[in-house]
Amino acid sequence: MKIMRRTLAAMAAGAILAAGSAPVLAQGKTLKFVQNGNLTILDPIWTTAYVTRNHGYLIYDTLFATDANNVVQPQMVDKYEVSPDKTVWTFTLRDGLEWHDGQPVTSEDCIASLKRWGARDAMGQKLLDFVKEFKAVDGKTFQMVLKEPYGLVLDSFGKPSSQVPFMMPKKVADTDPFKQIDSQVGSGPFIYVNAESKPGERHVYAKNPKYKPRSEAPSGLAGGKVAKVDRVEIIEMPDPQQQVNALIAGEIDLIEQPPHDLIPVLRKEKSVQLVDWNPLGHQFIYRFNHLVKPFDNPKIRQAAMLTIRQEDYLKATVGEPEFYKVCTAAFICGTPNAFDVPGGLLVKPDFEKAKALLKEAGYDGTPIVLMQSTTLPVLTNMAPVTKALLEQGGFKVDMQSMDWQTVVTRRTKKEPANQGGWNIFHTFSVAADILNPISTSYMVANGDKAWFGWPTDPEMEKLRDAYAKETDPAKSKALAKAVQNRAIETAQYGWVGQWYGPGAARGTVTGWLKAPVPVMWNIEKK
Repeated sequence: MKIMRRTLAAMAAGAILAAGSAPVLAQGKTLKFVQNGNLTILDPIWTTAYVTRNHGYLIYDTLFATDANNVVQPQMVDKYEVSPDKTVWTFTLRDGLEWHDGQPVTSEDCIASLKRWGARDAMGQKLLDFVKEFKAVDGKTFQMVLKEPYGLVLDSFGKPSSQVPFMMPKKVADTDPFKQIDSQVGSGPFIYVNAESKPGERHVYAKNPKYKPRSEAPSGLAGGKVAKVDRVEIIEMPDPQQQVNALIAGEIDLIEQPPHDLIPVLRKEKSVQLVDWNPLGHQFIYRFNHLVKPFDNPKIRQAAMLTIRQEDYLKATVGEPEFYKVCTAAFICGTPNAFDVPGGLLVKPDFEKAKALLKEAGYDGTPIVLMQSTTLPVLTNMAPVTKALLEQGGFKVDMQSMDWQTVVTRRTKKEPANQGGWNIFHTFSVAADILNPISTSYMVANGDKAWFGWPTDPEMEKLRDAYAKETDPAKSKALAKAVQNRAIETAQYGWVGQWYGPGAARGTVTGWLKAPVPVMWNIEKK
């Protein structure tokens, strides 16, 4: 009889996914959320896009999670232990973990998920360099055997933002890491409702009635993930003014990232509250394509870096000084690995020196293709600033405007710019993603395995390896500084300022957690 009940439960959960209809819940409440861009890619391992990461947190779960104090805590894991020589890590899963189709979460699922994540993510790649093997001890327990001790195991498993080591069923996680998955079966607090979701309009999630949250109070991304609404709808609404109008009218409940120039409007509305859900803030960057001309030449990259004036970007995109900070530290000002870049680089341009470098490097005047995102308000004005600064430094620039999803797709192309590729684009990171040389994807320099732009620099990889192995805090800081110095020396990428910005919510909404990710659990509607 118990077997039959479990089978029926699994069939019911499978029916939700197959039919795409949400379970009918009495007095259901729907939370309507507008992200900072449209969600078109649903594989959070295949892309680093934050909208996809947000989707991942709705339907997947993680082995560990980072709390509000940036301390890594167990999440799907019940207990773990480390051998005396620190080379064997044993993890045991919590009881009652199930996939949305009713199947139990197993050790094999977790091993496959870690391998797929580790093939794409910067921290995952570095961790897997130290892994000798994974072993499933039983259905709920698995081991990770290291070649030598590694100091960032928990930091890696508890990585809070893109790319997050989300756990997936083995049959899904076995998908080639460089191909997108075609399943949305997770074990998280919400279930993706395929039939009611339409990219470009909305994505629908139903509360997972079988999810078993941890008993601890929620803190950051850790603790109990209690879904307090029956349904979440991600509403695709690219126009910022329309978002604000819809929030004021009560047609939506949350805006992840309202434009800074509309914050004064929201502040005047008694029915609306501003929520500082990510107090660590963000960092703007631009990325060179190291594979194709002209930025395959380090001197030409260095010339571009000489044109950066951070305040130009921050004034153009953020505006109010209360929401930005000129900061030359790659690893975020105000954090342990923050070091200023000497000589005025990134804050005081030297256009004549840039022109001299271009002449020395033999730059032939071919326009560089600069991709401009026009649908993320906080990025729209970045590319015009870059175009103006680069042109003062002697570059010719072809700025091509497109929506953010086109940028996300096109940046994967390795062809020359005149064959549909690119030379430079802008993005930003939440600060939690870039606090050290291992978590920062932009610092990876292992060629084809590196983040878009694909730099190759064995010296940088040696420094990152040394940081990963180091356990002395003082020596770790020195290595972090050496990594930043190397990135400046080779002009690996440009970081162009820190910025902050609240989310906006109806006054009837409570429980929006402070974390580097806008998560939908713990939120209530009065």
